[in-house]
Amino acid sequence: MTEDPTPPTPATPATPPVPPAPDLRASDAEREQAVEILGRAATDGRLSVDELDGRLTSAYTARTRRELAVLTADVSIDPALEGPVPAGTGPGGLIVREGPGGTGWVVSILGGHDRSGHWRIARTATVLNVMGGSDIDLCQAELSGRETQLNVYSLMGGSEIRVPAGVRVEVTKFALMGGHDVDLGDERPPADAPLIRMRILTVMGGVSVRRGPKQTRAERRQARDVRKAAEVTEGGRHGRHDELDA
Repeated sequence: MTEDPTPPTPATPATPPVPPAPDLRASDAEREQAVEILGRAATDGRLSVDELDGRLTSAYTARTRRELAVLTADVSIDPALEGPVPAGTGPGGLIVREGPGGTGWVVSILGGHDRSGHWRIARTATVLNVMGGSDIDLCQAELSGRETQLNVYSLMGGSEIRVPAGVRVEVTKFALMGGHDVDLGDERPPADAPLIRMRILTVMGGVSVRRGPKQTRAERRQARDVRKAAEVTEGGRHGRHDELDA
């Protein structure tokens, strides 16, 4: 028998399978973004209250981006489909950029949140404080419409809210075993100025509303010194008048 002189071909080693890419972990900012999307969906009627409650719980406990994407997949709207978003500058430099988007929920449970500086607030926004508090500064915020509805609900907690100059503010409030302190000063914005409507409900807590940015400690000290100097000057003027009258 004649043997085959061709040596056998060595077997090709099997390529090890490529493991699937791990799901990327979600950040706190991405969870908050998902909560805002869900809040807008509920405001627009795309989610019921029960659906919103369940998805908010899942969003705050989600570990990965994929989990968040599943929660918002059927309610997200492509901003490109909304058309161009016009922007306008109101009194005092206030920016009104009409269109979707913006923070719709600020939730503080056994903790606190601060929103200040430049940020965008949705047409309808809700602040929820449960044994916690939120400081909401709208002085440099971007409004999503000419009218903004801000709901503030507090249970054993509260908020300090700052509204900018040049906007109209309407406040309805109810407190049970708590109180509210609303002082908007003497400013009378024009009738066509942007409007912020506030609905405040507090149980065993308190909410304060002020116009203008919160002063720093140095600014408060300077204002106090100016008032004292004015009082001294006024007192000296009255003293000289008394001497002349005598």
